[in-house]
Amino acid sequence: MESSKNKNPLHGISLQLIVERLVGFYGFHTLGELIKIKCFTENPSVKSSLTFLRKTDWARKKVEELYIKTLPKL
Repeated sequence: MESSKNKNPLHGISLQLIVERLVGFYGFHTLGELIKIKCFTENPSVKSSLTFLRKTDWARKKVEELYIKTLPKL
């Protein structure tokens, strides 16, 4: 059971850290092109993005998927 937790790259990483790392790597402009959601394109901020992503499962999933794909580059 523990080995499956260790294989999950999101285990122990907060949504805030994920968003901050993606914004630091891509910037809001590119992030908004990669994931087409308004919280990255219209008056973007980490705080407003977190508020939206915590309420919207499909958007959070897209952000988490992009983070996993980007992880080797970070």
